[in-house]
Amino acid sequence: MSTVNRSVSLPASLVPRHDGRVGQFSQFSGLYARELLRTFRNPFVIVITLVQPFMWLAFFGGIFSTLSTSELDSFLLHAPPGTGYLAFLLPGVLSTGMLSIGMFGAMSTIQDKRFGFMKRILITPTSKATVYLAKALGSATRGLVQIPVMVAAAFAFGVHLQGSALGWAACLLGLVLLGFGFSALFLAITASSTDWQTPGVVSNFITMPLMFASGAMFPTTIYPGWMKAIAEVNPVGYSADLARSVMTYGQFTGSCLTDLGYLALFAAVMMGVGTALASKYLKVE
Repeated sequence: MSTVNRSVSLPASLVPRHDGRVGQFSQFSGLYARELLRTFRNPFVIVITLVQPFMWLAFFGGIFSTLSTSELDSFLLHAPPGTGYLAFLLPGVLSTGMLSIGMFGAMSTIQDKRFGFMKRILITPTSKATVYLAKALGSATRGLVQIPVMVAAAFAFGVHLQGSALGWAACLLGLVLLGFGFSALFLAITASSTDWQTPGVVSNFITMPLMFASGAMFPTTIYPGWMKAIAEVNPVGYSADLARSVMTYGQFTGSCLTDLGYLALFAAVMMGVGTALASKYLKVE
């Protein structure tokens, strides 16, 4: 009995290529989708993300909402003519909400390190920069879920919002840029850490000074000189000014484009610096 060996040739188009290269975009898409699924599968995270800014609006804004415009002026808490303090506060709360969402991305990164997922990713052809950018964009996207809830809450409190569709689109873009920039910053600072406490410590150190030295809660005209200097470079203030011009005053002017440009620059710088640091220092152990 003889055995005949026959070889079958496949068309070149059907032969898989193993060139050792993996498209970073496909890796990024998968990691970004994972971040979104982790967010929306965790009701506790969603509730905290929504309730925190709502509490600022309800409690902090409620303290001043009963005051008349003249009383607000006497307290140096000037609200736009014909509105109340809540109309002044809402854009600021939306901006400060995007300031704090980076902490969740940093905690997610540490969790991935501690439970082995990061190690499995980093031994693949996926670059550290891809992992970093997916985390940062995932955090920024998580912050967007609070916007419709906050707008609905503002209507419930009697705030009448204004602005054109173009202005609202610019506000949304500004908030995305702000959230992405701070997410990139938080992740860069905690890139080499595996300590659960690090994101909370960093958040407390960064969030409060930038929140109050921004013009988000109070007009900068009442600030001392050193706080005004911080407010001049604080991206939270630029986001709040952009949103306030559109939502409260119904204006979309050249200054809004300046605010948007500053936020884009902030996000780009944080992305560049953070990517470089993550590529060098992101580690599992």
